[in-house]
Amino acid sequence: MVEHNRWLDVVSHVVLILGVVIVAFPLYLALIATTHSVQEIVQAPMPILPGTHFLQSFREALRGTGQTAGSNAPVARMLWVSLVTALIITFGKIAISLISAFAIVYFRFRLRNFFFWAIFVTLMLPVEVRIVPTYAVVANLHMLNTYAGLSVPLIASATATFLFRQFFLTVPEELTEAARIDGAGPLRFFKDVLLPLSKTTVAALFVIQFIYGWNQYLWPLLTATSENMYPIVVGINRMIAGGDTVTPWNVVMATAILAMVPPAIVVILMQKWFVKGLVDTEK
Repeated sequence: MVEHNRWLDVVSHVVLILGVVIVAFPLYLALIATTHSVQEIVQAPMPILPGTHFLQSFREALRGTGQTAGSNAPVARMLWVSLVTALIITFGKIAISLISAFAIVYFRFRLRNFFFWAIFVTLMLPVEVRIVPTYAVVANLHMLNTYAGLSVPLIASATATFLFRQFFLTVPEELTEAARIDGAGPLRFFKDVLLPLSKTTVAALFVIQFIYGWNQYLWPLLTATSENMYPIVVGINRMIAGGDTVTPWNVVMATAILAMVPPAIVVILMQKWFVKGLVDTEK
């Protein structure tokens, strides 16, 4: 039995409230900045109460202002590019990882373990390590400023392959034998048995990989040289003008707020499946 101590409960709630305040205060400042003009934001101290420019800031961000030395690409276009790229990366990673894990676990062929460990070793070779040859390949294939160039080099995932492999190893052998007796071939066994059993794992990986694809910065920074193909994370950086040029911080902060919305929606809508996919043992 767990004993309830009143003072321990008070301390726990105080710590939790302080943690929420520390995390939420920068978001609050960003939201407040969207409600003020540039002149009001740059003055010291910055206002911490809402102003009257909220709708104007978001309107300028979504449509593109065309009034600054930095990027003036419409944020609506950036959001679309980020969404398409993140979905391609997410579905591509899950599909390739499912198929590769299925082949490694259920097919018997020479050097099977070698190929698995070859995939696993790629964890030590992230995009940052192989970025120069990868960029050369993408450039030679004329894939710069394309959705394929932004997403295809990031699709392969050793982590997802490893997770699906470990899950497939826990599937009872009796299910495989029953499917074989019923005349199910490999593809039908994969579609009718393994995929339904893997739905919670797929859901958890969907959330992780979507946020991974949405937050990509370094690779799109190299491959997206046209404003028309800026993802939202790169677009925020491009909007900040250097030197003595005035940066429209109200528009930048509005863009940052908009960039947080899609990942937050995905996490909220799939929270139950995400948690279940990570902790559920009755698979």
